[in-house]
Amino acid sequence: MARALRVLQDEVIACERCARLREHCTNIARVKRRAYRAHDYWGRPVPSFGDARARLLVIGLAPGAHGSNRTGRMFTGDASGNFLFRALHVAGFASQASSVERDDGLTLRDCYITAAGRCAPPGNKPTGQELRNCRGYLERELNLLTHVRVVVALGRIAFDIYLGIVQDRGHIEARAGFEFAHNRVHDLGAKLPLLISSYHPSLQNTSTGRLTEAMMNAVFRDAASIIAGGHLGSSRRSGQYQISTRSMARNS
Repeated sequence: MARALRVLQDEVIACERCARLREHCTNIARVKRRAYRAHDYWGRPVPSFGDARARLLVIGLAPGAHGSNRTGRMFTGDASGNFLFRALHVAGFASQASSVERDDGLTLRDCYITAAGRCAPPGNKPTGQELRNCRGYLERELNLLTHVRVVVALGRIAFDIYLGIVQDRGHIEARAGFEFAHNRVHDLGAKLPLLISSYHPSLQNTSTGRLTEAMMNAVFRDAASIIAGGHLGSSRRSGQYQISTRSMARNS
């Protein structure tokens, strides 16, 4: 499993499917931001990383131009990543609360981080075709990550991409019944992990207070509780579902 994931990430790094994205990432790596002028930018598609036997899967949107596109590791080297890693650290999924570069010693415990897109898009907005070009990598990761019990989708795009895969595989009839909301738990059926939708830790959300550290901590606290077999007693669930240590079934 771990070897197959490494082979897949090598394919990601070598990917040339989206000319617009490759040109954009290469240009950013050449011009650089003044604060990082002395840095060697990664400038290539960014691989996923984490524990191959993870029970928690985190899906983001795409690399940041001067974060992951610079460091070569998902959510590493920018404010969004530090916001996320603080929450993962509090919940016990990350070995440290910040991530500056890909060799800074951070390791993920029982957690794997991936994204809907693997290249930094202009304006943080990948096109629909670019996301479709990348979707196969996520689908193959889902096949390989056989221990996952909880998926956290950071942002509406990651949420929709994941639900689209689930629908195309015949596990749900439609996406319409699954409302995107922060820290909403969605039961997609007994054969699939529970899905938690969350606001993305972008500066647009964190700087305005739309997403606070307490809100982000709650997502991963609940994820850890589900993995441990704990009970969630709030009204955040999608549809009429109860989640308990005994069962995960639709209410009658």
